[in-house]
Order: sequence, then C-alpha cells, then structure tokens
Amino acid sequence: MLTGLTEKVLRGELLSKEDAHLLAYLEESFLFRLFCAAAEIRERFRGRDVDLCAVVNAKSGACPEDCSYCAQSKQSNAEIPMYPLMKRDEVIKRALEARDAGVRRFSIVTGGRKAGKGELREIGSMVQEVRRIGLLPCASLGLLDGEELSLLKERGLERYHHNLETSERCFSKVCSTHTYGDKVRTIEAARKVGLSVCSGGIFGLGESWQDRIDMAFALQGLGVDSVPVNFLIAVKGTPLEAQAPLHPFEALKIISLCRFIMPENEIRVCGGRRQNLGEFNSFVFMVGADSLLTGNYLTTKGTPYEDDLRLIQHYGLSIK
Repeated sequence: MLTGLTEKVLRGELLSKEDAHLLAYLEESFLFRLFCAAAEIRERFRGRDVDLCAVVNAKSGACPEDCSYCAQSKQSNAEIPMYPLMKRDEVIKRALEARDAGVRRFSIVTGGRKAGKGELREIGSMVQEVRRIGLLPCASLGLLDGEELSLLKERGLERYHHNLETSERCFSKVCSTHTYGDKVRTIEAARKVGLSVCSGGIFGLGESWQDRIDMAFALQGLGVDSVPVNFLIAVKGTPLEAQAPLHPFEALKIISLCRFIMPENEIRVCGGRRQNLGEFNSFVFMVGADSLLTGNYLTTKGTPYEDDLRLIQHYGLSIK
C-alpha cells in the first residue's frame, strides 16, 4: 500500500482523503519507510534547497481574541513581554541579523485581531526597508481585507501569513472570537491581490488524525504556497498549559503526511520544533520538510540560526 501511494504521488497524482487516512493509520513497523518515502517526494518536487525564514514579534500581548493556544490572548495569564508596535529601526535591526545569518524571508508579526490603519502605514515603511536590504518581506497582521493587503503589496510585501490553525470541525474548540470562515476569507483576499500565501496550523491541540487530514486538504484547495507545521508549546498560563506534547514520531509523521498530500508545497517546520521533537529535530528533512522557521518564535525560544545552518550543512543541502 505504501509503495503504491508513493508511486502515485511521484507520478504527479494527488492523494484522496481515503489514501491519506491509510497513511495516517499506517502500522508503526512501516513508519520509517513512510519517512523515507516522504523524503523521496520532497527531493523529487522540491529539490535539495532549504528555504529559511525568521520572524519579529513587532507588537506583543493584550490581544482581544481568545485563542486557547496563544500566550498573547485575552484568556492567557502567561508572563510575556507586552508592548505596542516596535519602532522601525528595531525591526530592521532584527531583519539585518536574520539576513546576515543566511535567512531569505523575514516576517513582521503583530498580535491582535488585526493591525490598525496607522500601524499598517508604519509596517508598510518597514516592509519597504526589509526588501531594500535584500530580504523577501512577509507579514502576519491578522484578519486584513483586500484593500489593506493591497496597500502592503504596493509597499513591496511578497507573502502574507495567516494560519487556518486546525480543521473547520475543530476550530470552535480553540477559538470563539473569530471563525474558520474569517480565516478562509483573509487567505482568499491575500491571493486575490497577488500575494504569496503562507498558511498552516498547530498540531497537538487535541485534534484527531481526521482533523489533520481535513486541514491539509483545505490548504491544498486554497492554493497556498507555504505550509507552516507548528507543534503546540503548552505555555504556562494558557488554557492548554496541561496539554501533553506530541510524541516525536507522531510529530514527524504529521510532516510526512503533509508532504504526501501537498508534494509541491513548501512544508515549513516552525513553532514547537525543539519542544516536541527534542533529539529528533535532526530528522525534519528526512521526513519530507524543505523549509524552516529559524531563530526565536513570538513569545518562546526557538533554534539559534547557527544550529539550523549546521544541520542543513550536515545533510548536504543548500540554503536558498
């Protein structure tokens, strides 16, 4: 069965949900064969280049949304830094650090439902400078509409990031202040104005394999370019603080499943990588990933640039 599904993908055919279900419940004795097959698919469709991105948490805390996984939400009592929109010079300083470390993409991220009009003007100026210093500018600014996204595109924004987070069925369990439909509309608006789109989700929220499969197929249907695979970091003070981390093999299997379902997309391993994979962090490329978020996350520690560069070199891969 695994051989047949691998050959199907390598021929350029897309899997069905039924096919994906077979992979999700594959016997453990076949797990490493699944990983190897996902790596073969990655190399066929994505080559041996690795795309690196970094983020800056440009506005932190005091978010009115109630996302249960987020340390910045109104439900959270987590001890995190709280500050308004960063000054342009500080954001560009972070961008230069990322560029000098070999990163290709740099994303400006703000907490809250959406960035305000005044903030968007400031962020537009930051985007222009990020592009000028040689990076591809990205942004994650909440539930923006087409007019707001067009403004950022005019300033040079290359990609907009907006996660679905989980399946439509599971979404209301983790957030009630906005809807899955709101998420979809933002993604569609970004694509309509000509922006590249980065959208994925968080795994380990208590979702089922069916939820994971449904989200992957939804992303495929929305035509996103990059799929960030995040694993829950159960931050103390959030409603999900007691949620157990995923077993490393389950997390790696999720990456492989995404590669099978979306063979031509960037599969980008992002938040929670170190916390969930531990010593198996070095397996990410062996299981189908071709992109990484490197450096720190928004309110939690990530992986130092130099560690990820060393990992890529050890695999004999190239940085885009």
